Amino acid sequence: MQTKLNDWEKVLEFHGHSCPGVATGYRVARIALKELQAIRAADEELVAIVENDACGVDAVQVLTGCSIGKGNLIYRDHGKQVYTFACRNSGRSVRISVIGKVWKSPEYSELRKKVFNGTATEKEREDFNRRQQDRTRSILEMPEEEFCQVRHVQIELPSRSRIFDTHLCAACGEPVMEPRARVQDGKIVCIPCAENYTRGW
Repeated sequence: MQTKLNDWEKVLEFHGHSCPGVATGYRVARIALKELQAIRAADEELVAIVENDACGVDAVQVLTGCSIGKGNLIYRDHGKQVYTFACRNSGRSVRISVIGKVWKSPEYSELRKKVFNGTATEKEREDFNRRQQDRTRSILEMPEEEFCQVRHVQIELPSRSRIFDTHLCAACGEPVMEPRARVQDGKIVCIPCAENYTRGW
């Protein structure tokens, strides 16, 4: 008989490991659901706009049910620990910005560089792993006001996802959805097969 996983365990099972990044996404998603008085989206009831492509986004997907495949996870490449959530049913939206000091630590940053570029000693790797566990625990347990800033905001909700016609690329023969297709020499082609046009700007 399989034991039912709690939310944190579900996140770790999906993401593959425990780390400060996934703990951040976990806290953000829990706060968003509480603030919006919402539950995990079965369809597109919730929308998540994430401003990074880091570990935390996995936790957001698991807890909120927002995903790229469903069309209710929108990625903006800003490199910021900022997340906006909206509930279509209630019209409420919340913006959550993780406070900088959660991530800032000069000693940790230097140690992290050594571990990731392969120059860390065994002792330094052990120290890094211990610090990772400590940071993860701290993120999960710190008071909300020390972890993030929460603002209720008004946003224009994106339209619901659509299913478009598919065309075959005249160059490679692979299917391409209509809004991503290009016309080249009067033929429909996919983006990778389309010749780049630039004036050197």
